[in-house]
Amino acid sequence: MLALTSLTISHFRSHKLARLSLDDRPVAIHGPNGAGKTNILEAVSLFSPGRGLRRASAAEMTRRPEAVGWKLTGLLAAQGQSYEVETWSEGGAARQVRVDGKAASQVALGMLARVVWLIPSMDRLWIEGADGRRRFLDRMALSFDPYHAEATLTYEKAMRERNRLLKEQVRDAHWYVALEGQMAASGHRIHLARVAALERLRVAQEQAETAFPTAELELVQTEGAMPETEDDLREALVESRFRDLAAGRTLVGPHRSDLYGTYTAKGVPARDCSTGEQKALLVSLILANARALAGMIGAPPIVLLDEVAAHLDADRRAALYEEICALGAQAWMTGTGPELFAELGGRAQVLEVIETDGISQVAAP
Repeated sequence: MLALTSLTISHFRSHKLARLSLDDRPVAIHGPNGAGKTNILEAVSLFSPGRGLRRASAAEMTRRPEAVGWKLTGLLAAQGQSYEVETWSEGGAARQVRVDGKAASQVALGMLARVVWLIPSMDRLWIEGADGRRRFLDRMALSFDPYHAEATLTYEKAMRERNRLLKEQVRDAHWYVALEGQMAASGHRIHLARVAALERLRVAQEQAETAFPTAELELVQTEGAMPETEDDLREALVESRFRDLAAGRTLVGPHRSDLYGTYTAKGVPARDCSTGEQKALLVSLILANARALAGMIGAPPIVLLDEVAAHLDADRRAALYEEICALGAQAWMTGTGPELFAELGGRAQVLEVIETDGISQVAAP
């Protein structure tokens, strides 16, 4: 089992103080728009590595106007044990993590808690830029490999420094050697993690009976091909310097990758599918991610689904709830009214969120 059995939210977004006592069933959260439902899901997302489902800075998460900082505390049931997890930020500083009273890295947190999510901003995933699709794939890769974020940060930092040299038209090769070595090592790790994640998703989709359409996913390069080894990537960076100097940026590497999706049953590119079909494909991929994780770590991840019920008809909603319950995942779901969760019946714990004078309040019905 992997679940939060209690959650305390302090001065986080619109919540001044909320204490939730939970079990491992799905959590259905309803209330009017703007009441603070998504803020609860964002709080839960911070029990995994990274910046959470909104990709916000720690300073942006603090409750206004107090701006004293925020803190989240939860009891996490994982690996047959219970862990007290605390994460907080003071004065807008980077968030910190403690597990059972001891300072912990975000990688260590990722080893304990696996959290996946689907939020409305992802609905345009297939028709907008490649950046969003890379982040989507990297979040999945991170769920399988908590060290993936470190490789990504190392690569991006080294690439920023290399791009600065390129823009300044620095031509001395000595300035580039160390940076390109870092980019080659971390970039190759990033590529391998992405490929491994796609393979896990493929197997999870093939082995499942689901009411949702499956997607064929392919990792492609916007130009040329991704070098296959660390040495190949290092050589490609060296060889590309002349072009990169002219462009003022790095033109080869995993930051040039894109995720291409196809609606399997129809053979239609995901970008050309209807809005409803694109949403169903995303739901299918999140469920496949959860199934693959369950097979890998022995328990499904915590699943966050923001406003997903509103975009599915009654049959699809019922199918989604059946799959979540069959998987045994603690899925946190939001919607404007309790009727959106009627198909769950007593299989879910229900919370209502209201907002009064700018403060969110949470109550069990």
